[in-house]
Amino acid sequence: MRPLELYIHIPFCIQKCQYCDFLSAPSTAKERQEYVESLCQKIRSYGELAKAYHVVSIFVGGGTPSILEAGQMIRIFDVVRSTFSINEDAEITIEANPGTVTREKLKAYRQAGINRLSIGLQSAKSEELKILGRIHTYEEFLATYRLAREEGYRNINVDLMSAIPHQTAAGWSETLRQVAELGPEHISAYSLMIEEGTPFYERYGEGRHEDELPGEDEERKMYRQTRSILKEYGYHRYEISNYAKPGYECRHNLGYWNRTEYLGIGMGAASLIDNQRWNEGGEPEVLTMENQMEEYMFLGLRKMKGVLKERFLAEFGCEMEEIYGEVLGKMYRDGLLEECGDYVRLTERGIDVSNYVMSEFLL
Repeated sequence: MRPLELYIHIPFCIQKCQYCDFLSAPSTAKERQEYVESLCQKIRSYGELAKAYHVVSIFVGGGTPSILEAGQMIRIFDVVRSTFSINEDAEITIEANPGTVTREKLKAYRQAGINRLSIGLQSAKSEELKILGRIHTYEEFLATYRLAREEGYRNINVDLMSAIPHQTAAGWSETLRQVAELGPEHISAYSLMIEEGTPFYERYGEGRHEDELPGEDEERKMYRQTRSILKEYGYHRYEISNYAKPGYECRHNLGYWNRTEYLGIGMGAASLIDNQRWNEGGEPEVLTMENQMEEYMFLGLRKMKGVLKERFLAEFGCEMEEIYGEVLGKMYRDGLLEECGDYVRLTERGIDVSNYVMSEFLL
């Protein structure tokens, strides 16, 4: 049996955030119930495929999965467990937003086997939360976090966002310290991306209202603060935007970056099985050997450890230098990549321009 990751998509929110381009929308109670029933049918449809796999991690994302009722989440996991073989020590995560979490739901998640919470905070400052279009306050986040601890959750991630309109490096530093003082096991710290099709793009896209966004120097300062402040609190950076206390790295995300096979279930969810990739409802794309090599490099280089030459040889039957010798040489000379034993990894300078470095590995 081969290892498999499951991703379950819940596409519902109370309201859409200003920056969000994910597949999500408001819904009625009836629509959510119909979706859960459809989702359960879809899960059962993978019964034959499931025989070849053992599930090593599950991630329930969205949208806002915690918008579902406690009983609906239990029903989904009952069907998952009756269909798939799940490792006893599987990491099982659910995304939860303050303002949608109750004690009853947290108890239900434990009953369903969920052992990791990912709480979407984004900022500890109410004015920044309002700008982002979040439905909660920092105080509501604190109530959710403390409730989760009371209910026995010992693996919690908190999502944070920098480069928010009108945000300063000083404000970002305060948010980092406030959250780190709470001691969550994992912190994801992302920089705001202005995506097409969002209200933020309408206001800030194509250089509009640049004066409202932090400048390049301020952003770089925030980036340096993230690394130094979280290190001070005992978090190590294991991926470009993710920090964890020892032993609490997100195994599900590491699986993505290591190209572990994954099955996405739910509206628009993506899958990678037998080197075929598809979004639910779409036609599979067969990945060529070149596609697979590209993914190995640009996904693997997101990890601070980097990519392993020995594994490249084992997977593709040739040395990494045979395919990427010219690119590697250039990146070494420019100080953007370095060798560490059998690993190739980004340098500190390379992390600053990681999108450029990774694009150079497209064949």
